[in-house]
Amino acid sequence: MNPAASQGSPDSGGAAKPEHAVTAEERAEYEPLRHDAAVRHRRGRQAGASLLLLLALLLAPAAVVAAWVQDTVSDTDRYVETVAPLASDPSVQAVVTDRITDRVVDNVDVEAVTDALAKALQDTGAPPRVVEGADALTAPLHNAVSTVVDRIVGRVVAGDAFQQAWEGANRRAHAAVANVLTGDGEGAVRAEGGAVRLDLGEVVDQVRERLVDAGFDKAAAIPDTDRTITLFEAEELGKAQETMRLLDVLGVWLPVLTVVLAVLAVWTAPAHRVMLMITAVGTGVMMAVLLVALAVFRRVYLDSVPPTALPPDAAAAIFDTFVRFLRDSTRTLLVVSVITALAAYLYGPGRPARAVRTTAQRWTTAAGRALGRAGVHTGSTGRRLTDHRARTTGGVIAAAALALVLWNHPTVGAVALVLGVALAVLVVLAILAAAAGPADRAAQ
Repeated sequence: MNPAASQGSPDSGGAAKPEHAVTAEERAEYEPLRHDAAVRHRRGRQAGASLLLLLALLLAPAAVVAAWVQDTVSDTDRYVETVAPLASDPSVQAVVTDRITDRVVDNVDVEAVTDALAKALQDTGAPPRVVEGADALTAPLHNAVSTVVDRIVGRVVAGDAFQQAWEGANRRAHAAVANVLTGDGEGAVRAEGGAVRLDLGEVVDQVRERLVDAGFDKAAAIPDTDRTITLFEAEELGKAQETMRLLDVLGVWLPVLTVVLAVLAVWTAPAHRVMLMITAVGTGVMMAVLLVALAVFRRVYLDSVPPTALPPDAAAAIFDTFVRFLRDSTRTLLVVSVITALAAYLYGPGRPARAVRTTAQRWTTAAGRALGRAGVHTGSTGRRLTDHRARTTGGVIAAAALALVLWNHPTVGAVALVLGVALAVLVVLAILAAAAGPADRAAQ
């Protein structure tokens, strides 16, 4: 066989060049170049991951608020569940009772009654002192009417009828939430001239019927106009409405975009576990910032509402009721972030993390061997669990994450429940893996 012929290809018409052997000098020159290229590639990935993480963290608070706005506006049951506690709040009931009582008493002309009584006494020849005494009945009669009306109105507002009317009115007028956020349309709750007002027309109608039945014929003259209570007054309501419109539009896609950016940041980073831990810590910090912002905004809102428009306790109750689901979601994400960061750290090489893993493995191994000594052996099942421990652990974690995703508005309690179940399953699987028979244990 001709070696020269074997080195050439049939189509080349000549012999191929022999492979060049890399010398020590060339290798010494090549290795630094390859190392520099690897460093540049790693730094590029790190820079890209950092940029994605920064965008995700900046969008996280807005995504939570947008999801809350979208959820409250689009889901009637959720909206009714949000405002329903206001009907049973004592401070709000007191405001409603006082406003309706004042408007009813204003329509009862007490002075006309006392004047008519004085004229009747004068016509019957009563002494002047008696006629003058009739005028002195104006204040007591006014107080008596106010007391009776307040008692009747208070019973209506504190009863089940008011709560049912409140829920029914809010369910039928669910579009009122959109009115507050966009400033458009009409409804039970609407924005007017920098203020958010609540229409109590249905409640006034019920009170008017009760008063007429109780003998207050003058109550039938209660006008149908001016039956609103101011809930919010703010000079910046217009800007807030514009912001809420934008958040309503982005309510669906902004949370998805935030999650995608966070996932890409973890996937792009050279050290996935470290980036996951950083992402979780950053998300937790942003949720804490959002809670602080809500507290500051609450203070600003309470300071902006004059006591003549709404008492401070009622204003606080209204604010806390409207944003309680937003607070719950923020706290839930804060807890999830802390748990994720802790789990990512425990999978790392740190000395405390190794100590925790070693202790857990020691306990589960002892429990599994105790089962083996009691005659309970998992055999091949235990061997498979040992061989595929990483897969089973990942499957349990994925199932727990999926449960939280599919959970309808998870709370901190729901997170604690899912976490407890996941840890219990992992412990049971570890014990079953350690409970393999003697032959299987020797093989392991």
